[in-house]
Amino acid sequence: MTLPSSTHAPPYRGSWPTHLRVLALTVLAVVLLPADLFAHGVTAGDAGYIQNVSGILPIPFAYLGAKHMVTGYDHLLFLLGVIFFLYRLKDIGIYVTLFAVGHSTTLLLGVLTGVSVSAYLIDAIIGLSVAYKALDNIGAFQRWFGFQPSTKAATLIFGLFHGFGLATKILEYKFSTDGLIPNLIAFNVGVEIGQLLGLAAILIAMSYWRRTASFSRHAYTANVVLMTAGFLLTGYQLAGYFLTNNA
Repeated sequence: MTLPSSTHAPPYRGSWPTHLRVLALTVLAVVLLPADLFAHGVTAGDAGYIQNVSGILPIPFAYLGAKHMVTGYDHLLFLLGVIFFLYRLKDIGIYVTLFAVGHSTTLLLGVLTGVSVSAYLIDAIIGLSVAYKALDNIGAFQRWFGFQPSTKAATLIFGLFHGFGLATKILEYKFSTDGLIPNLIAFNVGVEIGQLLGLAAILIAMSYWRRTASFSRHAYTANVVLMTAGFLLTGYQLAGYFLTNNA
């Protein structure tokens, strides 16, 4: 949700509060990590497991799905942007459900149909989704273009890209056809569980920050930090794409 124009906080030029310093340092740590870690990656150990098992194994695949989401920095940054100005649990539930529907749909369809594109390009779009939501939060589109895009539609559309990104990565490791559909469903359930865990941690931190006076003063700057992270993630992925294709 976009913060109403009457309450937009101007950029604050004083010292940053602890909450904002923690956010900035966290984002900096994310963007300085190797690109493979936030490109919907599957670790070498997990990839080996996926390639060497067969049969219906719901618990291990649910664990892998939850692990992916909890360590999926791009997912968590996007969710942070989505709930940044959401205060009612009903609104949070609507937006998170839209994201989950989009994510689940393309994850399942992408793997089952075998449709994939470069993971770098998909992850570049996901980086843009983080920047887009931050810009939306500070009312940039209203000021620049004179209209407000539908935040619900954007959340659903970007959810589709997030799920497709993971599907593209999974296809590289080829699930066994023995138990494929139950394992995919279990994996997706794990992803949603991981999403809820990540969202809970974000909500706890945000609820604490919102009770302080610094939130209204620094909300604008926090979203500028989030926007910068999104563009940096996009740049890393595009650089990886061009370097890989020109190697």
